[in-house]
Amino acid sequence: MIERTATIASTVGLHARPASIFAEAAGDLGFEVTISRAGEAAEDAVDADSMLALMSLGVEHGEVVVLRTENDSAGDSLETLVRILETNHDA
Repeated sequence: MIERTATIASTVGLHARPASIFAEAAGDLGFEVTISRAGEAAEDAVDADSMLALMSLGVEHGEVVVLRTENDSAGDSLETLVRILETNHDA
């Protein structure tokens, strides 16, 4: 399992616009990626390609999230997703 952490940069958190951008990118990868708040169990993670699931997390600006995948060759792809989350899409 590969994990990466990201700090949410959008000023109003992971709301509709950044969630949509992130979910689309995660869906385009062709393998499963999950996301959860840092410190939460992996079982509490939601599918990263589901905009509704992302918004249900209620993650706010400055919070840290964890991305996980079972795909051992997905390091670069997860880094791309991290960059999306660490970009302020409200600017």
